[in-house]
Amino acid sequence: MRPKLLTVSAIALVGALGLLAGSQTWISFMIDGTHSLEVVAGHDVNAAVSPISIAMVAAALALTIAGPVFRRVLGVLVALLGAGLAALTISVIAAPLTAITGTITALTGISGAATTSLVVWSQLSAWIWACVVAGVLAAVLGLVVALFSGTWAAGGRKYDAAPRPDTATAGAPDRISDWDSLSGGDDPSDGDDPVERSKR
Repeated sequence: MRPKLLTVSAIALVGALGLLAGSQTWISFMIDGTHSLEVVAGHDVNAAVSPISIAMVAAALALTIAGPVFRRVLGVLVALLGAGLAALTISVIAAPLTAITGTITALTGISGAATTSLVVWSQLSAWIWACVVAGVLAAVLGLVVALFSGTWAAGGRKYDAAPRPDTATAGAPDRISDWDSLSGGDDPSDGDDPVERSKR
């Protein structure tokens, strides 16, 4: 498989993984005095997960037709998106209860510093770690694109407009130009061979 196709496909898959991980449960918890298990999805904890993941997929699509310079720009963009996704997700891992204070307040009506003390049990799911992996991989792939995409074959040539044949060099008469000349009062046959004109 060619390096370009492999790298672009990997970026698209990593973006899809981030989008999928964000839609799954990240944190499960129980509140004091209740026996119900509450779950919070990644999108609810971190609203930036979806836009970042979608931007990665869009960048992968753009890479399929981008030129050498724009490929490097997109590579840097993907690297920044991946680093941002990983950093935001790690911040949730570092303080999961702080990340769900809004959910706890909605369930209990209690806000402030005492909110997190109401949680008697909490657990992180594997999906939050999958999102970290997606971010790290995206950052690495973005750097690969920024550094090595100059060796890729140029894309988008099939979308270029086909060059118009040069009728002057091809020897074919340019009928439109002849009509324009007649409209302007010029006789396009003035430049013809006199011998040829005498035969008309």
